[in-house]
Amino acid sequence: MGRPPGWVKERTGRAPMRSPGRPGVNQRASEQAFWARIAAGASSEDAALASGVSQPVGTRWFREAGGMAPISLAPLSGRFLSFSEREELALLNAQRLTVREIARRMERSPSTISRELRRNAETRGGVLRYRATVAQWKADRVASRPKTAKLAQNARLRAYVHDRLAGHVADVRGQPILGPPVPWKRRRHGRRADRRWGKCWSPQQISRRLPLDFPHDAAMRISHEAIYQALYVQGRGALRRELSACLRTGRALRVPRARTRQRGKSFITPEVMISQRPAEAADRAVPGHWEGDMIIGLHSSAIGTLVERTTRFTMLLHLPRMPGHVPGAGVKNGPALAGRGAKAVRDAIAEKIHKLPAQLRRSLTWDQGAELAQHAQLRIDTGLEVYFCDPQSPWQRGTNENTNGLLRQYFPKGTDISRYSARELDAVAITLNSRPRKTLGWKTPAEALNEILRTRPQPASRSALRADF
Repeated sequence: MGRPPGWVKERTGRAPMRSPGRPGVNQRASEQAFWARIAAGASSEDAALASGVSQPVGTRWFREAGGMAPISLAPLSGRFLSFSEREELALLNAQRLTVREIARRMERSPSTISRELRRNAETRGGVLRYRATVAQWKADRVASRPKTAKLAQNARLRAYVHDRLAGHVADVRGQPILGPPVPWKRRRHGRRADRRWGKCWSPQQISRRLPLDFPHDAAMRISHEAIYQALYVQGRGALRRELSACLRTGRALRVPRARTRQRGKSFITPEVMISQRPAEAADRAVPGHWEGDMIIGLHSSAIGTLVERTTRFTMLLHLPRMPGHVPGAGVKNGPALAGRGAKAVRDAIAEKIHKLPAQLRRSLTWDQGAELAQHAQLRIDTGLEVYFCDPQSPWQRGTNENTNGLLRQYFPKGTDISRYSARELDAVAITLNSRPRKTLGWKTPAEALNEILRTRPQPASRSALRADF
């Protein structure tokens, strides 16, 4: 018994499809919403919740796709039936309505409805039954147009890309040097850990070098994006994902650029960027505008530096270890007990700034370090306007960077700065403020500051300042 061979193609117009099991509920809309939020910089967990799926599902989607959207984010064309329309079609068909009546209610062509009921019907058990989930699964399978990746087709090009990514480092005689053994863990390398040695060309370097090495061979061409896709999207084939360890970042998953821009800077808003700082701070004509930074030493020890832009007057912040600190026993995401946390830095700045007269408390410019995450509370406590430099722009605090270079004579890199007391730091600051400066007409920063205080005398604050420095 049973149906004769070829009956499925005769009844539906399509060859039989091998079933992967129970078709899943259509999630195209959820996946599109998920990847759109990923592209906007959201984390996998946040994007999953906003898209109506669980957090583990979102994490699995992100890892299985290598961090790259596997589907188009553009909405479906109105020419094709959506999953909601297929659900409506299944309900109307179960009511035994005619094809033309269903087409009239759905505002579709009768031929579209007839073709849908015939081609995408369930064929299990030898009977044609229309179900929305099965129909959607069949439509997606037929609509897919898989294209063989260029690296999978061209073995010569694949060998060239592989050699520039993971080729051995060689000495002057051409003998390979393997470097440290680094196993592939499917994750990015850890901090202060060995990394895989190789030629490690970037995909863009490989792409731009090909026309120079093969000027007359059009087959030896590939874009850098195609190389990234071959590394991160395993469905593209050709390159193993472990070769991503040869990239400069070493990321095992591709991270959207919008996410990296938002990382670690949630406390910074456009209103506190350096572009909003008053113009009087830029020309140094008005005193009271400061630049700040941290000098880092061994075992996470640190001191803070404050430099006044007009007079170059320097103050050092003592950041002692917090109670409960144990050297070498830091806890991930735990309290900042090393003394350089946001609260410790805020209190140290407030203690120094409160000793200054009001005319010398106008603004403070800092880099985008997390140690000043409590800048809003600092502004409330001291009345000091706080501004942040642009990312990777140390020249916007050039006075402070130059002063830090002078201070490294007293606090070299690789030394434990926590051993110095507040009294010793004040002594170094006095020494630095007593050096004549060419930019001040060979006056010292202390003399330049005293001239400003004499023009606008405030005895109480001035005496407190002299007592400390």
